[in-house]
Amino acid sequence: MKNPFTVCIIDDDKIHQYTTTMLLEKNKVRKNIINFSDGQQAIDFMLNHKDDSQKLPNVILLDINMPVMDGWQFMEAFRKLKSKLRKKISIYMVSSSNDPADTSRAKKINEIADYLVKPFRSQDIDQVLNKLNRAV
Repeated sequence: MKNPFTVCIIDDDKIHQYTTTMLLEKNKVRKNIINFSDGQQAIDFMLNHKDDSQKLPNVILLDINMPVMDGWQFMEAFRKLKSKLRKKISIYMVSSSNDPADTSRAKKINEIADYLVKPFRSQDIDQVLNKLNRAV
């Protein structure tokens, strides 16, 4: 990818944020990485920058279980917000849960590109970035 892109990690686990950031940086693709500890922080950020496509993320890695606003609540808020955003954003639901109910629920939400189980492997990040490269 020639142009830099932005990856948003929404997860209250600082260790997961750090390891995901390291995997992204290892990929050597030009990118910006922004982190939020809950979904409300991310929604507020997107509302504040809805007209600035440079600041909005290209892809979101969204945890399910977080305080304040969890991943499912974030998706409800995002669905209401997405028509106001000047950028298409790919969302990947992430969780340490491999519960089939969570996977099934995520697959029913059109805005969710895929469901990834933590901890990530390098191949998981490669898959997300390859899909993003094809979409851009």
